Parts: sequence; structure tokens; C-alpha cells
Amino acid sequence: MARSNRASVPVMKSNRLDKKSVFDTPAPLLSKNEAGKIALKQFGIAGTVESLVSDRDQNFKILGEDQSYILKISNTAEEYDVLDMQNKAMEHMAKTDTSMELPLAIPSINGDDIIEIESNGESNWARLLHYIDGQFLTDINQSIDMLFELGKFLGNLDFSLKDFSHSASKRYFPWDVRCVDFLKTHHFKKTQDKILVNWFLNQYESCVLPMEDQLRKMVIHNDGNDHNVLVNRDGSTTGIIDFGDMIYSYIALEPAVCMAYVALEKDDPLGAIAQVLKGFHYTFPLNKSELKSVIYLMCLRLCISITMASYRQPLFPENPYLSISVNPAKEFLNKMKNKNLADWSDKLIAIVNAG
Repeated sequence: MARSNRASVPVMKSNRLDKKSVFDTPAPLLSKNEAGKIALKQFGIAGTVESLVSDRDQNFKILGEDQSYILKISNTAEEYDVLDMQNKAMEHMAKTDTSMELPLAIPSINGDDIIEIESNGESNWARLLHYIDGQFLTDINQSIDMLFELGKFLGNLDFSLKDFSHSASKRYFPWDVRCVDFLKTHHFKKTQDKILVNWFLNQYESCVLPMEDQLRKMVIHNDGNDHNVLVNRDGSTTGIIDFGDMIYSYIALEPAVCMAYVALEKDDPLGAIAQVLKGFHYTFPLNKSELKSVIYLMCLRLCISITMASYRQPLFPENPYLSISVNPAKEFLNKMKNKNLADWSDKLIAIVNAG
């Protein structure tokens, strides 16, 4: 089942998910033994193999004598160019900001960053990445200072990406808030979920789209949630993993994604998300329209989260990762539905500009 080394890139021609995509294709099912053999044969790395939680792909931690690695087996529906974009983006960032810890790709014995493997009658792309040590943000208590530093980190991340470009970034991708047709066409089992999503869609279309020409775009990480951000013992943000959702989209979406997940289950969500935005704005200044749009983008991101879970849970009922944020997201969105988002936007801007 050989494939060419350069698969075609799905540019934004369609306004909905293709029939076969990474979202409805099962993740690979390699054993730890198979993963160990791939690491040794293809990369010359021997070590103990551990399975890691994953979503669309399959990830293994390879514990070597001196250091650890991540072996990523991609979904069969994943495009080569999307993986190439991730590798090249991390290389670009590493050259621009040497302080940022990134899961850089390790070449195979043959010198390839991305290799093709055959398993269970299927062909998959595989990569070996550096393992980034540290605690995930979700596992620690998040102080105000820590959230400000988190925002600064994400601003620096985008600053390091501002000159980066890749053809695969301009594809139709439902985790991009601009791809609203995914939200519009999905049929929820519960009518109240559809009503909830439509309410925030209307807010986005009436309050953000009219000023879209003021919203700058670039390639962003697009998934700075607390399960992907790493901190050290002092609580400082040191690194980030999982570049699978990279996309060319609004710069303001970068802090908005992070704020969306920071807000969940917080007693004072406004204070928490304001610090993330303030930190981002400190290192990557946003214009007035971008600052104004963030609260709407943040809520729409959570709408994507519950919509994607609703779409994929029936397909993969055995994967608990798909619903990890659903209930907190619904709870937060239902609260925000009764708030004045324009008022929240003004409050955020006031806090950011307070100095």
C-alpha cells in the first residue's frame, strides 16, 4: 500500500468535512511491541515503550537509557503535508526562540523526518519526536501570575511564527473558528445543544464578521489548552506539544483558544482569562478589533469542542478523551448565554490596557 512522498493538500474548497477524514477514521491500533520495533528499526532507538492517551493518532513514549522520545503514528487519513508543516513550523520556531521547548522531529536512520509504515493492512505516516519534560498546566493550580506568563508564552510563540508559511495551513479544518459550516450542519441529538451553538454562531456573525478585515491572520498553533502546555517546578510556561491543529487563521484565535479552556470550572473566569489575554498582548500586541473579538472567538471555540464531541462520540464510544471538556464547556456556555458578551469584551480590554 505504498503512497507518494507528497500527498495532496486539502485546501479550503469544501465547506464541510470530507467523507473520509481524520475525524471519522479510527486511530491506529499498533501494539507496544510493534512500536518498539519501529523505533529500533527505523530510528535506532531502543527503550521501554509506554502507551499514551491520544485522539486521532496513536502515541507511544519510548524511554531510552539517557532520554525519552515520542513515537507518533498518524491516522491513515492524515496528509503528509500537514505533518511536514508541523515539523517545519517547530524547526522555524526553534531557530527564532531558543528558550522554547518543542517536540522537534528526529530523523530516521535514512534521514527522513516522516516515514511510512505498514501495519494491520494499513499504511501510516510515523514520526519520532523529542520528549518534553515538565508538568501539564491542567495538573497544577493556576495562579494569576502563572496565567499572565502563559499568555506571554503564547504571544512569543506566535511572534516566532509570524514569518512562517506553508501550503497545508490553508485547508478546511473544523477546529478553525472560521469554518462555521461544521457547526451549522451538525445535527445534535439534544435540541438545546443546537440552540446553544446557534446562539453563539449568531453572536460571531453579527459582532466579529463585520470587522473581519481588521483581524490579521497567520499560521497559529491553535490548541494551547491546558493539556498541551508544559510548566516547570516554578510554574513558568516552558513548552508546548501537539501541533496537529495548526492552521492559518485569526491571530486573536491563539489566546482565545487558551482562554476557552482556562475559563472552565473557574470561580472567576473573567479574571483568569483576562490575565492570559493581557500576557499575550504584552508580547504580541493586538489591535482594537482583535481584542474586541476574543470573547466571541473563545466561546465559539467551546462550541466547536462540544460539536466535535457530539460528532465523534458515536463513532468512537470507547475513547473517553473525546468528551473530556464537554460538560464543563456546556456549563460555561450556558452561563455566558445569559451574559452581555459586549460588556465582557469591554471589561477584558479595560484590564488589558490597565498596564
